[in-house]
Amino acid sequence: MAKRRPAFSPLLITPIILIGVPLAMLAYEVRRTGLSYGDVLARIARQSQEGEAQEVQAGFGKAEKIDFLGPQPIGFPPRGHEKPTIAHVAIYDLDQDGLKDVLVCDVLHRRVTWIRQDPANVYTETQIGDEVAGPAHVEAYDMDFDGDLDVLVSSMGVILPNNDRIGKAIIFENDGQQNFTTHVLAQRIARVNDMRPGDLDGDGDIDIAVGQFGYDQGEIRWMENKGNWHFESHTLLNLSGTIHTPVVDLDNDGDLDIVALVSQEWEEVYAFENDGKGSFKTRLLYGVADADFGSSGIGLADLDADGDTDILWANGDAFVATDYRPVPSHGVQWLENCGGMNFVFHRLGDFPGAYDPCAADLDGDGDLDVLAVSGFNYWERPGSQSMMWWENLGEHKFVGRNLAEAPTHLITCDVADMNGDGKIDVVTGSMNLYPPFDRMGRVTLWLNTWNESRNN
Repeated sequence: MAKRRPAFSPLLITPIILIGVPLAMLAYEVRRTGLSYGDVLARIARQSQEGEAQEVQAGFGKAEKIDFLGPQPIGFPPRGHEKPTIAHVAIYDLDQDGLKDVLVCDVLHRRVTWIRQDPANVYTETQIGDEVAGPAHVEAYDMDFDGDLDVLVSSMGVILPNNDRIGKAIIFENDGQQNFTTHVLAQRIARVNDMRPGDLDGDGDIDIAVGQFGYDQGEIRWMENKGNWHFESHTLLNLSGTIHTPVVDLDNDGDLDIVALVSQEWEEVYAFENDGKGSFKTRLLYGVADADFGSSGIGLADLDADGDTDILWANGDAFVATDYRPVPSHGVQWLENCGGMNFVFHRLGDFPGAYDPCAADLDGDGDLDVLAVSGFNYWERPGSQSMMWWENLGEHKFVGRNLAEAPTHLITCDVADMNGDGKIDVVTGSMNLYPPFDRMGRVTLWLNTWNESRNN
């Protein structure tokens, strides 16, 4: 009687394992992150090249310093020996009296505050809303269309690395007299780092794009407004390390997309392309093959004045570095929007501990310059800069200029004409996590004196 042959040859086992296991892992990663197969493969290829030199455009060098910002502290002064820990500042006219105010995330005192300008050039700080653990980001927007500005607060719980689900998405509802009622939209979730408002599904109300840093586990979601301060969450991406999730019409098709910066081992910039009805296509715009890159923030602006939105990108994070020290790759760059969700990387320049890039016409010449601050630097060394700007020379050329050496530990900034003189001023916040503390600040207003400076 003839022997029955095996259904398959043992020689096939090895190739099945060699092919099947990677495919299974690839499929798992696609399901876990929400990325396409192509984006996951592109990430793997990029990570395999880690350590190779990255081709960048190095801007246009550095030039002499021009002193045109005059600093003055505003708001509460530091008390005793405390080390101010400000996570975010944002400029709004909260009471809509025609004078710019400042909203502040004060981590040390677990609060969000309002530095009100009233009368002009006089600033008084008060707490708004309830206590908030680890306030990381604040935005103001009329969420309920009643004519006043409500306040969106991203609560991390704690700002230093933590895997606990201690994050909250919070809105302080304004009654029109700057009395606030707290609405917790989501809680016991991975640490929340950013909340940005916008009508994401085209139904006429205001939804929210949420970035959750987490630590080992984070995510990006959008929260659909169901009315009466109830929101339904929709997950877009399951990756830890999300820092910012600004909302903008990135592809000029008439609806709002979401841009996201994901740090930690990913170091990637994403777009979530909206179909206008709240369905999003995930697009990986750019990634860096350097797990120590230290992405720290993005900003949006039409930097080259070609009618679309470009992305400013800082890398200066050192929260988990030894002694909070910067690394050589720290600096500022921008992603040029070339249409069709295609972006080109341009390096502006090196800047240890770079944070919170923003665009503004600082010198009043009609184009957008770039400003950034430093949260992690060698503060014991003379000449270490806490703020720099890159002057726009046109034709994609920028020259870096030093701006300030004190106060130190600047981790956040915003720009606006604060005193109505037609020039762009700056507000910064300090997060004093490591010594030396001899040039500490808290919240600082920098008034622009460009014309006077250039004439002296």
